[in-house]
Amino acid sequence: MTGEIAPDRQILTISGKDRFSFLQGLISNDMLPLEKAPGILWAALLTAQGKYLADFFVIRPVAADHLLIDIKTTIAADTLRRLSMYRLRADVQIAPADTLVTRGLGAAPGAAWPDPRHEALGWRAYGLPGDPPSVDWDAIRVAHCIPETGIELIPNDNYLLESGFERLRGVDFRKGCYVGQEVTARMKHKTELKKGLITVAIDGAAPVGTPILSGEKDAGTLFTQSGGRAIAYLRFDRMADMRAGTARLTALP
Repeated sequence: MTGEIAPDRQILTISGKDRFSFLQGLISNDMLPLEKAPGILWAALLTAQGKYLADFFVIRPVAADHLLIDIKTTIAADTLRRLSMYRLRADVQIAPADTLVTRGLGAAPGAAWPDPRHEALGWRAYGLPGDPPSVDWDAIRVAHCIPETGIELIPNDNYLLESGFERLRGVDFRKGCYVGQEVTARMKHKTELKKGLITVAIDGAAPVGTPILSGEKDAGTLFTQSGGRAIAYLRFDRMADMRAGTARLTALP
């Protein structure tokens, strides 16, 4: 089956004998499964204070001596620079590649990988031809509260657990240390989340980033909207009588 081209994605290649241990010490997910066998995972790069910097897929292709990073083009250059800063004396080489990213729903070609975040997101493939974009991915994201780079996921502004990374299999609490791990683990084990991303019903529309009010109190921010629903970042104690601009919002069960 032919999927569609993902024109907003960039591929980086990571080679060198230290490629697995290098990423293991930096990203939120566990590299051990990829060290053992080909596969795909989704992970984030964080600040030392535990805030989101970038998210991407890491892929170990079959019969390859390198890894691929599938990342949003808008943050690819900054992420490449940051990863390069962490190299120090590690035997790691990182470079952009022209590999085409395709994705689709339904039956997948043999060289594709299932999207590790949610089965509703279908599959992803690398180096295969594709058709022009046609799938309404925003509708799928809103239905399952899946954040997108540069929209719901904002560098230096988000924490992983508030953004759904645990539910979407983007963070592992059993692996060793990585940058930002201490704050993430503390939020998991020692605090109760008081705010985060949820899907709400929306009557009307408002621009992405519109503040949400509960009565007259600040309650959060409105993000992606589709089919009468929206992703919102909300304080969980202020989910009554909500509005964003002229739109009315209702928390869904």
